[in-house]
Amino acid sequence: MNEYETLLKQIESITRKDLPLVSNLANTAAILFQIDNVNWAGFYLLTDNELVLGPFQGDVSCTKIPLGKGVCGKSAETRKTIIVDDVNLFDGHIACSSLSKSEIVVPLIKEEKLIGVIDVDAPIYSRFKKEEQEFLEQVRDVLVSVIK
Repeated sequence: MNEYETLLKQIESITRKDLPLVSNLANTAAILFQIDNVNWAGFYLLTDNELVLGPFQGDVSCTKIPLGKGVCGKSAETRKTIIVDDVNLFDGHIACSSLSKSEIVVPLIKEEKLIGVIDVDAPIYSRFKKEEQEFLEQVRDVLVSVIK
């Protein structure tokens, strides 16, 4: 079993429908933060047509992100996973931390309704590949299955 399979099993074991969303997301963020070469892992949740900081692990972060702005806002707007090898080259990047060099964002969608995004940053360039995308999309599927 590889690292991502182990982490996914942990997430599956701690997330439940009878728990509040914030609890499921907080514990998931703690597990995602264990990934090698990650300096931020967490969630932004859609509130009043903008993304608002949710549970996370890492340095202090941006509190609100407009839809369409930055990597998180663009992922939420397009409802597609975005991998950015160099955040400095992403048009409209919002620099919440100068330590972050690359980023992956996966939208959380349940029954065609945008809930928010999973956001993971790394302190090195080109950290995220297809393997991380597949893993985080599996994490998304687990989380969506327990969202009421």
